[in-house]
Amino acid sequence: MPNPSISATAFLIADQSRAAMLITLLDGRALPAGDLARASGITPQTASSHLAKLLEGGLISVETEGRHRYYRLADSHVAQTLEHLAAIQPEATARPEALTSQHRQLCFCRRCYDHLAGQVGVEVTRALQNLDYIRSASDKQFIVTAAGAEWFGNIGVNVASLKPTRRGFARQCLDWTERVHHLAGPLGVRFMATLCAKGWLRRSRSSRAIIVTPKGSNALKKQLGVDIAELKLSRNS
Repeated sequence: MPNPSISATAFLIADQSRAAMLITLLDGRALPAGDLARASGITPQTASSHLAKLLEGGLISVETEGRHRYYRLADSHVAQTLEHLAAIQPEATARPEALTSQHRQLCFCRRCYDHLAGQVGVEVTRALQNLDYIRSASDKQFIVTAAGAEWFGNIGVNVASLKPTRRGFARQCLDWTERVHHLAGPLGVRFMATLCAKGWLRRSRSSRAIIVTPKGSNALKKQLGVDIAELKLSRNS
């Protein structure tokens, strides 16, 4: 017997305008209805109707500041669901269309709600595993080794101070463009925030794109052996 919750959620996400709103909110920002209406190409009145349905369905939440209302994804579970759905694609039967520069940047390095994703996120996670700083565990989790805890501490991430959620401490999140896992969970969130604070990464103000700074390129190569220039060449080849 079908699960009514799954059916209702699928119905909400299936609408093109609502899906566009949800994707716009994937970077973790809270946005007003007007911005979401423009992002989805619909009128403010129609956007309000869609937002009411998404609120009722538990996919988004709203914050009120004075006379203004700001909408965001309900939580990281919604973001992960959207990322996973984006990874489901039919087998290509025709030559794929050329990617836009913005799409290429998102594929290369982006935010997956609140942690690092894209080719850079995957390569950083792979490097952490190769150096035995983290290890794959059951139930889609990573465990942090003693050497890993020391390394994270050296860059400013106090592993012992992080509290696991009910979904774990260091989670494996399937990357929708790379089709392999990157680091998520409380550790992934603090890790990306620390790299941004150190000036290794910079958040885009207009999209989910993450820019690796020259300082970050040098540091990632020195610390983890991740060569950003080489990754860019392989992406463009």
